[in-house]
Amino acid sequence: MSDDHGAGGPGENAGGAVLALDIGGTKLAAGVVGADGTTLSFAVCPTGVEDGPEAALKRLFDLGEKALAEAGAAAGNLLGTGIGCGGPLDPYSGVLLAPPHLPGWRDVPITVLARERYGRPAVLDNDGTAGAAGEWRFGAGRGCRHLLYLTVSTGVGGGLVLDGRTFRGGAGNGGEPGHVTVRSGGRSCKGCGRTGCLEAYASGTSIAERAAEAVTAAAARGTATVLAGRARLTAADVDASARQGDPVAEQVWAETVDALGSGLTSLVNLFEPELVVLGGGVTRSGDRLLEPVRRLVAAQAMGPAARTARIVRASGGDAAGVLGAAAIGFERLAAP
Repeated sequence: MSDDHGAGGPGENAGGAVLALDIGGTKLAAGVVGADGTTLSFAVCPTGVEDGPEAALKRLFDLGEKALAEAGAAAGNLLGTGIGCGGPLDPYSGVLLAPPHLPGWRDVPITVLARERYGRPAVLDNDGTAGAAGEWRFGAGRGCRHLLYLTVSTGVGGGLVLDGRTFRGGAGNGGEPGHVTVRSGGRSCKGCGRTGCLEAYASGTSIAERAAEAVTAAAARGTATVLAGRARLTAADVDASARQGDPVAEQVWAETVDALGSGLTSLVNLFEPELVVLGGGVTRSGDRLLEPVRRLVAAQAMGPAARTARIVRASGGDAAGVLGAAAIGFERLAAP
């Protein structure tokens, strides 16, 4: 395995395939991916965190075996296994330290376990870092040197490619765009425990929570809203109701757009990326989210940064996590 943790170019180290494992709190995904980003097989199953780490790990590695079997001969020249997971983790030793979305998964030597199971080297990275590498190598970021990636989903994660190299930081967990401050002294962030983070305003979880609070406030004022009476609100409910002109939903959506635009403005000013790639479930709203965010960043960011950064939607789709894990596999497993 190469000791170089840099990215290299998307066309380098051509050939071979990588078994990619994506570990989420709700679902696990596995696939075999070719050097050009072709998904040769793809499989998903529930994580089942309630069953404990041992059972969930067995499920993960069995899913990998299924993906290898489905890929068949195409997986013959297997470089190894790339693994993406939310942190905190140590990508250099390949240990999951204590991811909050995986209760009980403490100090899990995931790359050692994968190597024992599949007989090939394995590497681990934060799923946000992997997502950035995936979009840069296989997706919307092909050909650019500086890329900022955000996934706006249950939480807000992401990663960076700077000067053509995946950025990891000193301890391997650098590039956490969800935890830039957008409201000093604002809402509590469940992800990190601080207040005012981008995640506390733009994540799907926060959108649903703020919508529930807005419904309660509307009822106290005697204001009608189509969001009232629903047992469990989601970000998709807020988006759909805002599209219909519901004033309560519109207010929640506008606050989401403002927070995301504010956070991105700070990040664009800091890193001056050529490309900002937005992925995750909340971005399924498409231009209803992206267009106002583009306008905000263009108006608020410093001139050179605002003119340089394009903001686009991620291209990975349902296989984004697997493509990201594969990208870090090709980056770190292929011979220099």
